[in-house]
This record gives sequence, structure tokens and C-alpha cells, in this order.
Amino acid sequence: MGINERFLEIINSLYSGNKRAFAQDIGASPSVVENVVGTRQGKPSFDVLVKVCANAHVSAEWLLTGKGQMLAVTETQIATPKVVDQFPLKTDHPIHTPQSVPLYELDAVAGLSSLFDTCTRHIPVNHLHIPDLPPCDGALYVRGDSMYPLLKSGDIVLYKEVGSPKNILWGEMYLLSFNLAGEQYISIKYIQKADTPGLVRLVSHNPHHAPKDIPLDSINALALVKASVRFNTMG
Repeated sequence: MGINERFLEIINSLYSGNKRAFAQDIGASPSVVENVVGTRQGKPSFDVLVKVCANAHVSAEWLLTGKGQMLAVTETQIATPKVVDQFPLKTDHPIHTPQSVPLYELDAVAGLSSLFDTCTRHIPVNHLHIPDLPPCDGALYVRGDSMYPLLKSGDIVLYKEVGSPKNILWGEMYLLSFNLAGEQYISIKYIQKADTPGLVRLVSHNPHHAPKDIPLDSINALALVKASVRFNTMG
């Protein structure tokens, strides 16, 4: 049984098959739930996994691996692993006060690989303080129109670094750096599975940009886009 089937089992067992009630209970849109349990069979995002475990009281170990019982144990029993323990990203820590997320100018940090290098200290141009923001490692200005109208040039994306391309959640939006034919590229794309093994498909939100398949091992820096900021007026 895969994770999509486990989602469906939760809906059938705990919500009498009512997908809308399940979506409302965990705090997700019905379309997000339908994407996971419907014909598309998409993989749930990290945020959705956290919401299911926290709000539907489902065991993280069962949800992610199928082992153990569906429902989480009580406080008097042995605690089950947290979802964040299954996704070893960089900034998994409790957020007690609004984060101070560093905002970088990409031209000043010599690319994503350099920016993500923990041994190199980069000076941010500013800091963002946004209430109830999920854990983020940094923020960058958007350049280009490949994700327009969802994102436009001049917007800010807040990201969380991903330790390895093997941790990709298919269909989610990523900030990534990759090398092709000796040229370095930085882009914001949806990442999907490609038809050819060893390749991934980069998909734009802008329909004027065609999808492109690249080797998975050409990706040298990767971050999940967690939020975005847009200024409607300047000054």
C-alpha cells in the first residue's frame, strides 16, 4: 500500500469516505486532497503530511511507511516519530517567535551552490518577518517570467533547502541550480517525474515556457519554495 492508498484509507476509515470533510479537518483545500487520492495520484507535500498527522491524529510512521497503527498513540504511550524526522531538511526547529528570514540578492552571492554552502558567510540585504511562516532558510528575489502569473519578476520567494535531490516531492515548486553543457542555470520550476529514468521534468507555470527534461544528477542546489511575497505598489 502506497502513501496515496493510505490517504484514501484515512478518508474511508475516519471520514466515511468524505474527502471534503477530510480536507476541511486538516486545513487543506479539496483540490489538494483530490490531487493525492484522485486519478492524478500526486505525492502529498511536506506541509500536507504535517497537517494530516497534527489535525487527523494519524501516526507519522504509518502514514510515511505503512508500519504500525493508523492512529497516533496517546501521550501515555511511546511517542511515534514526527513527520519532520522523516524529512531531514535544514531548519527543522520549533518556531516560538516570528522568524527573521534573511533576504539575499542572487547576483551578490555567486549562485545557489555558494549561497547554500554553510562554510561561506553571506550578508543578506534585508530580513523578512512574517507571522506563522513555516521554517525557511532564506529568501530571494524572483527574476524572469517562467512562473508568471503565479510569480512575477520582482516578487520574493522564501525557501527551505533540500539536502538531496532524492528528497524531491514530485509536483512541488522548487528553486534549483543545475549545470548543462558547462553552463550554470538557476530557475524556479515545478519538478515532476520524467518518462526517462535518471531525468526529471522542469515545468513552468507560464504556458509560453515548454517543459524541459534534465538529468537528476545535473542539479547541484535545491530548495523547496515555501512562500512568496508580492508588492502591488512601490513606495
